[in-house]
Amino acid sequence: MFAQGRSYKEIREQLASYQGLLQVDGYGAYKALAKAGRKPGPITLAFCLAHARRKFTDVYKATGSAVAAEVISRLSQVYAIEARICGTSAAHRLKMRQALSAPLMADLKALLEAELAGLSSKSKLAGAIRYSLGHWMGLTRFLQDGRLEVDNNTVERNMRPIALGRKNHLFAGDDGGAQSWAILASLLNTAKLNGVDPYAWLSDVLDQMVSGQVKANDLDQLLVWNWKVARASANLAAAA
Repeated sequence: MFAQGRSYKEIREQLASYQGLLQVDGYGAYKALAKAGRKPGPITLAFCLAHARRKFTDVYKATGSAVAAEVISRLSQVYAIEARICGTSAAHRLKMRQALSAPLMADLKALLEAELAGLSSKSKLAGAIRYSLGHWMGLTRFLQDGRLEVDNNTVERNMRPIALGRKNHLFAGDDGGAQSWAILASLLNTAKLNGVDPYAWLSDVLDQMVSGQVKANDLDQLLVWNWKVARASANLAAAA
């Protein structure tokens, strides 16, 4: 969805009808969405562990802090677990996270709280610790839901081509054109995230829509995850 900016107003409009989990960085506008009493229902935030780790990486590069190095090492253990369970079911990921990652995160929290007590409030390390502790519930949300990732790096990687192309896209049209471009970019990246060739999917979808093979009230069949299952079934039947 296209918007003129990324303030709370734009984010609130984009997510006006949404309720459920939202994985984001620590941007304040997202936090405002999670306030109690929201209509149509609550948004639960899951924060990005990579953003928290980056703050300690910056501290270590600048100061060589042994505490920052220890935090980075402990988070690396969590990421090693994630590498082992990547691609498995949400139920399996949750089970392994509860067994292996939850104790690591609990110990890390205890370390951060102990170290913070002895630091100057103005130190960069204290700032990194306060950020992590202040976002702890969202940073550890992945321990309660196997569907979640530990960070939003996948989304950020898919957004990078859009950010790199911003200057090339200036003055290419009006807000209506930008909205169309944003929709198309979302569709194509959704196909990529589902392991589907965007060109093959979009070509087939447009063909089915134009030919009338799929009616307007059945367009959900053409959503990339449904299309992928249907295509796999058709290929399997053809090979039988």
